[in-house]
Amino acid sequence: MSPSADTVSTSEARERLLNTATRIFYAEGIHSVGIDRITAEAKVTRATLYRHFAGKEDLVLAYLDRADQGIRGQVAAAEASSASPADKVRAVARSITDGILSSGFRGCAFLNAVAEYPDPAHPVHQAVLAHREWFLNTVTDLLAQTGYAPADPAARHFVMLRDGAMAAGCLFDPELVCETFLQGVDGILQARTGPASVPRAAASADSAL
Repeated sequence: MSPSADTVSTSEARERLLNTATRIFYAEGIHSVGIDRITAEAKVTRATLYRHFAGKEDLVLAYLDRADQGIRGQVAAAEASSASPADKVRAVARSITDGILSSGFRGCAFLNAVAEYPDPAHPVHQAVLAHREWFLNTVTDLLAQTGYAPADPAARHFVMLRDGAMAAGCLFDPELVCETFLQGVDGILQARTGPASVPRAAASADSAL
């Protein structure tokens, strides 16, 4: 059975609203953009917006959820494109640089959002923390497969490099920023796969010989 015209219209209106909010929030910020601007550019009424979203905050959360799902898909595709654990990490890093080099790049949507919502109890702040926790856990799991040493410090290092690259990528030469970031990721991997990553028990046994 095909959907009714009302269902299609409702779905299309929500999509227009979310597409418009995503474009403007990312390019110009969240607090500076009002509901009237979004409804005007999406060509819908305020009543239509409130049928789909309880208010602006709900629309912001939907925008961040879309960004979260996009990054999850990007990371999954990067992982699937490589065979070895180290190459999976490099592929994830390259997917980040692809974003930095893309047209209209304005930094990390989540870091941008949390700068506007500093209250840790606010739902938007909480959504940012949830996304970042997922990303850190994902990177930790990937790096754990590349060596014997605990992966937590290396994963935090990766995320800090990523945050720096995302911030610098729209301020300085993005090519140079990406090159520096990828070199940093290679450094993390070399530290985990080199002599320093030999299990402590094995190193102790060797020193006893």
